Amino acid sequence: MKVLEIRGLEVRYGGIRAVKGVDLDISPGELVCLIGANGAGKSSTLRAIAGLARAAAGSIRFDGRELAGVPAFWRARSGLVMVPEGRGVFARLSVEENLAMGAYARNDPDVGPDREHVFALFPRLAERRAQIAGTLSGGEQQMLAIGRALMSRPRLLALDEPSMGLAPIAARKILEVIRDINRAGVTVLLVEQNAQGALALAHRAYVMESGQIAISGEARALLADPRVRRAYLGESAA
Repeated sequence: MKVLEIRGLEVRYGGIRAVKGVDLDISPGELVCLIGANGAGKSSTLRAIAGLARAAAGSIRFDGRELAGVPAFWRARSGLVMVPEGRGVFARLSVEENLAMGAYARNDPDVGPDREHVFALFPRLAERRAQIAGTLSGGEQQMLAIGRALMSRPRLLALDEPSMGLAPIAARKILEVIRDINRAGVTVLLVEQNAQGALALAHRAYVMESGQIAISGEARALLADPRVRRAYLGESAA
């Protein structure tokens, strides 16, 4: 059974159709990326999956369950967890308090070990566990946002532009950790403008243009596809 199965998804903002009939699947253990230019509909697709934008039409099924009418917080409790664009950390809370917020729905003895696992993934957070989140660097806040999401033990981790606005070294580190999280068994849907970085990590990929899926396939094949290379990797036509 697919972890996520989307058919004919549409998202509208007033009279604007931001997403126009998208089909997308993710199997357990996959890392799937969704790439495209600004305004292509990537974030709107992710927001609809997470329940933060209303689907005007189509079907979203998570673990075989139709999500129409299911509120965002129940999706998160069911294991569909999103790291939003812009990180969205609780700026006035400490690193450790932010991680505790990620586990707010849990009441089991593994919360502590999971927190230490996050600190092992992100040693800089361990060094700053008492620091107020709003005083962290952009890269550290992104680490915290991902760590907070992991505290809820996601079955599907959806990330919206995790490398946006970060220095190249920090962006590369974030993508490497996303790869490691996936290798540890977490299914990942990655929305990224850094097409080369995302395709290098992913098993499969979808390319969005003007609210629709224009190209899809194995990530390695798309990385070599002349259309993708011209449009998203900065190569000129031959």
